Amino acid sequence: MASSVNWGFQANCSLQKSSFSDKLNNLKSKLFSTLKPFSRELESSFLLQTTVKNTSFKLLDAFVDSVFEFVEQPLLPSQSNFAPVDELKKAVTVTAIEGEIPHSFSQGVYIRNGANPLFGGLKSTNSVFGRSSNIWVEGEGMVHALYFDKGSDGRWTVLYNNRYIETETFKLENERNRPCFLPATEGNPAAVLAAFFFNQLRFGKVNKYFSNTNVFEHAGRYFSVAENHIPQEIDIFTLQTLDNWDVNGTWNRPFTSHAKRAPDSGELVIMGIDATKPFMELGVISADGKRLVHKVDLKLDRCTLSHDIGVTQRYNVILDFPLTIDIHRLIKGGPLIQYNKEDYSKIGVMPRYGDANSIKWFEVQPACTFHIFNCFEHGDEVVVWGCKALNSVIPGPEMGLNKNEWFSRRFRAIQSSLSSEANSNGTNEDESLFSRCHEWRLNMETGEVKERYLSGTQFSMDFPIINSDYAGLKTKYGYTQMLDSEASSVSGMAKYGGLAKLYFEEPHKKSSLIENQFDEVIRVEYHKFEKNTFCTGVAFVPKIHSLEEDDGWLIAFVHNEDTNVSKAYIVDSNNFSGEAIAKITLPCRVPYGFHGVFMPIQLPNLI
Repeated sequence: MASSVNWGFQANCSLQKSSFSDKLNNLKSKLFSTLKPFSRELESSFLLQTTVKNTSFKLLDAFVDSVFEFVEQPLLPSQSNFAPVDELKKAVTVTAIEGEIPHSFSQGVYIRNGANPLFGGLKSTNSVFGRSSNIWVEGEGMVHALYFDKGSDGRWTVLYNNRYIETETFKLENERNRPCFLPATEGNPAAVLAAFFFNQLRFGKVNKYFSNTNVFEHAGRYFSVAENHIPQEIDIFTLQTLDNWDVNGTWNRPFTSHAKRAPDSGELVIMGIDATKPFMELGVISADGKRLVHKVDLKLDRCTLSHDIGVTQRYNVILDFPLTIDIHRLIKGGPLIQYNKEDYSKIGVMPRYGDANSIKWFEVQPACTFHIFNCFEHGDEVVVWGCKALNSVIPGPEMGLNKNEWFSRRFRAIQSSLSSEANSNGTNEDESLFSRCHEWRLNMETGEVKERYLSGTQFSMDFPIINSDYAGLKTKYGYTQMLDSEASSVSGMAKYGGLAKLYFEEPHKKSSLIENQFDEVIRVEYHKFEKNTFCTGVAFVPKIHSLEEDDGWLIAFVHNEDTNVSKAYIVDSNNFSGEAIAKITLPCRVPYGFHGVFMPIQLPNLI
């Protein structure tokens, strides 16, 4: 009580203080005397409410446990490196290094996010309502970090650590030490709706928060993120989860996994999708990360599952492609997430601080694009480079079909038809997961759209990156992971057996002496890994004091499935097809995951 009182008059005289205390004590005595006859009834009422509430929760839990059966989603032997690993929580020194880390390599942290499901793996549930399942991109987030610290003697110290991102739902299930949230992404519509209902009733959330997709930095702070929630700030040195980041209470919806820093201003351009209106909102966060300086409803008429956003010097670039989330479709008995190749595809270009009415929309050929290399302005045109496929790997086949067989059949089709005319024209349904670098040129004056593939049909590619210092500006180079179609067809899961470097300003030179030339428009160079070795999380590391855009290295976590050993490879961008200049053996297995990034920062003593 005293802590809420202003004692500013305390120095005036002790009589005033004493008088106030006496009156306060008298008031307390009167209140207690008045309420004393009712104390037993009040206590009983409170205990009754608490008991009823606790009993209700226990009965609800008991009902869910009796009606829903959690079932492990099994992994094939060829999918073993998609299985979760235990967390370390503390950095350990890495000593096994083949080759040398370059002297001009940046000090900093290479960090990659990915799904690492609790309790053994992804789950399905069987119930009277049917079956509901997690899809392959779900699972609690775990970050894997490699720290590069160079001493005064020029020697490198390398440390590795991994740790779960502890979202609210992670903590809840971890405390209960068992799966509690019912999978609510795909499955029998009645089962998905039932999962929504019981999750909301028990936990106040319809699904778990999987912070498992990417890591980004803004204003010296570091965040883990996925589309289904706001980001979680992390301590980049310990990997401890700190708190949710809602930009001082101004952003209260999901947050894109690919926020982009605007050229020149340093502002962070974000967007977030939701299954109910407004379906997509766009925001601009100040360069210091303290303010949301712009927020606008883009007034889309559907919830498009948009994973990426683009920026140029003046514009924001929005993808509205026909992979959608639709609750009404679910209620009518259809899937929650569906790709409809017959529906429209649009790219929107809006001024940085524009509104929905200022967006200029361009109808483009129907396609699925998850990831953008870069966007930039060229005269009257806004140029967009991205990875385009004719179908979506999310969520996969409809309920009742064998997922592994569905993916395997499509990867086998890619393998058998890499240079076929059918794949080039996108006429074969089974080849529709093939992803290529694509260019859209959008004329802001005439509204004209020009489209073309830039990469050919030698390899399917995705997870594009550039030197991030050139985001929103015209770039010469881009990099991707290359799909190993044979290994992917065996496992029914995408595996990436190498890297590609794209030279956007250099045309592909065909030789008249070589038959069956690949249909590449631009020059593409390849770096292939050893047999049965696959990568995730490729990132670009710029050379210290670099003068050229491609002065630097690519780094990625790779895993050899024959030896079950995980390493980090460092590849010289200027000797791209050559052997990796350093191979760092990691102290434990690193599962395949999603996006990686390199953060050039000074490191404290982490040992």
